[in-house]
Amino acid sequence: MNFSFLGNRHGRSGDAAPPASSEGIASLLAECELLRSQASGAGVGLDDSVASLEALDQLLPRWRDDEESLPWLGNDAGLYLGTVIVRTVPGASWEILPGSRLVVRLESGREFDVVAAGQEWAASGAPELSQVYAEVAEA
Repeated sequence: MNFSFLGNRHGRSGDAAPPASSEGIASLLAECELLRSQASGAGVGLDDSVASLEALDQLLPRWRDDEESLPWLGNDAGLYLGTVIVRTVPGASWEILPGSRLVVRLESGREFDVVAAGQEWAASGAPELSQVYAEVAEA
């Protein structure tokens, strides 16, 4: 998925633009406004913890009836999953790949497309976000 807010990674002259602060990007990616709103409406607080992923997995998927917001919610779920991983798994970080595609990269170099996992979760409930987290944390 492309993220237009990441912008062009090169300046007008073709030189590489100064890198954005990784903390700033992580903060922006952690917003997940639609997911946080849905969760709050169901009484689930998102505190960037593994327990909050488990709580999201237990929500009734009322959003699946809204085809317009489903991809946005899936995107938010993936960004939230990535946020939890980056904040709790030592050495994990966000990586921007060509085409402004986001993945979470572990210290080992292994990459996880958390946005795709979030979209699958929103559409079908599987794999569960907490299950993806467990797999990443063990990798």
